[in-house]
Amino acid sequence: MSTILDEIVRHKLTEVTAARARIPLRELQSRLPDAPPVRGFAEALRLAESPALIAEVKQASPSAGIIRPDFDAVAIARIYESAGATCLSVLTDEKFFRGHLDFLRSIRRTVGIPVMRKEFVIDRYQIAEARVAGADCVLLIAECLSDHELKDLFAYCRELGMDALIELHDAANVERVLATGTQLIGVNNRDLRTFQTSLDHTLTLQSAIPRDVLLVSESGIRTHHDILRLRAAGVGAVLVGESLMRQTDIGQAVRHLMSGDAG
Repeated sequence: MSTILDEIVRHKLTEVTAARARIPLRELQSRLPDAPPVRGFAEALRLAESPALIAEVKQASPSAGIIRPDFDAVAIARIYESAGATCLSVLTDEKFFRGHLDFLRSIRRTVGIPVMRKEFVIDRYQIAEARVAGADCVLLIAECLSDHELKDLFAYCRELGMDALIELHDAANVERVLATGTQLIGVNNRDLRTFQTSLDHTLTLQSAIPRDVLLVSESGIRTHHDILRLRAAGVGAVLVGESLMRQTDIGQAVRHLMSGDAG
């Protein structure tokens, strides 16, 4: 049975083909020397108090629809930075999440903290796009990629000086993700095929991930109690988007989530 993840990946194939026709990879790569310097995404997470916050700029999702009608990507990014986020995640998928690579470009020019392109990456072209736009990190999703693709895309990220956050949901993917040599792994608590979410999923998979690998818990993190649970378990970072984006005062929502400050 086809899932939303299958549909997204099929669309990405056509998207990348169209992008390559507009701007060939060689031409895109010629722009790499002019890209802004890379800022250490993983390093920033390691230096922050655990769990560090990767705050997500996200307008919509297939499961939730429009999350924030009054969406201003740059203004939200500034609020996140002011409220103490360690890094940012910027959705750039247009069809399913109403994102855009221009959001990342504008945010990169505005904030001082590292920025990740959150996208369904299936091709080196998208990584080159991300670096030219100023991304410091790219998300790679194990469930979307073969072993060869995962290793190749991870290696290309490193070649360009970028970090890669490799995300997985299925326990069966832990070994193949570790085989890349990554030191940054995200556990998505939401199954992208069914959109069912459980915070316990991170804690279940944690025992299979070496302690020297920085573990990021993604999705389903809504309260300060969730943060305390993950901190006690030794989780290095959290990626939070929807629960923050729905709040009237995003800055206060960040502070309340991370410190329990009710304002």
